Amino acid sequence: MIYYNEGGILIRTIKESDVKTITEAEIAQGWNQTEDKYWMRVRDNESGKAVSLVAEYKGDPAGYINVYPNCCNGPFGGMGYCEIVDFGVLEKYRRNGIGSKLMDVAEQVAGEYADTVYLGVGLYADYGSAQRMYVKRGYIPDGSGVWYGGQIAEPGKMYCNDDDLNLYFSKKLR
Repeated sequence: MIYYNEGGILIRTIKESDVKTITEAEIAQGWNQTEDKYWMRVRDNESGKAVSLVAEYKGDPAGYINVYPNCCNGPFGGMGYCEIVDFGVLEKYRRNGIGSKLMDVAEQVAGEYADTVYLGVGLYADYGSAQRMYVKRGYIPDGSGVWYGGQIAEPGKMYCNDDDLNLYFSKKLR
């Protein structure tokens, strides 16, 4: 299914052929990646568990985002809200409006299921541009503090500053 097609940006449902293409591109830019994550997104999309989207830029896969309706993770889990999960734009395609358009479409999809959408964002420098974008788009911290590995981080306990250390944000869609 095509969700958006304008200005060289096409946003559509994930395809099996995206798995290898995106994985190889992320490895080429130095990311530690495997195909497993993308095969899971393909399966989740096919089963109706998620709406998994890929952005193409001038015909090449350039980014991705996933919307999980009524997700059960994080501080809003089980409340009937949608969670945006695993959002990324390949480095060579950044600054072309792809990330903003992926977020627009993801929020539109989420709005079909719920009035609120939420997401978790990492805390180290690689997530800096995402953190700023979420705030500019009207996302606010949920107030539960930092989470690690799907659980609220305990005060005074040591945690690794990796992809599992997150702060959750939410946004009212209507």
